[in-house]
Amino acid sequence: MREALQAAQQSGERGDYPIGAAIVKDGKVVALGYETLKSTNDPVNGHAEIDAIRKATSEVLQSHYLEGCTLYSTHEPCPMCTAAAFWAKIDTIVYAVSREDMVEQMKAQKGEAFSWRQIILGCKEILSHGIGHTVQVVPGVLRDEGLKLFGYTK
Repeated sequence: MREALQAAQQSGERGDYPIGAAIVKDGKVVALGYETLKSTNDPVNGHAEIDAIRKATSEVLQSHYLEGCTLYSTHEPCPMCTAAAFWAKIDTIVYAVSREDMVEQMKAQKGEAFSWRQIILGCKEILSHGIGHTVQVVPGVLRDEGLKLFGYTK
């Protein structure tokens, strides 16, 4: 998770959203993912979790499945990223900051001006509808460090 937090900080310092991800297999980080949504104008591949999954599958492990891997994310993965982790057969998703935390932090920073398009489905709820593969979800790991990332947004 610490490497995902560092990736998130780097994303935020570059002007993207401060979100980072890491794929770990056998205790070793095999891929880091960086949020590039703003800098690439890519609403799909710009997510840190998608970046990490793509690197792990195509560049490092050269397999379309990530069995035996854990996805660490600084923020609870969105429905798209959660589904991608499911399709990639990731064993576990670990995240720091929940969707509820994100909304609360953004409202605190932007007040009534806060507006965020969101599909209000959490990881566990999405994954509860999957068949053929089970993904464990571990929320709140290094949550306080994850909450500090909101200060890195340019």
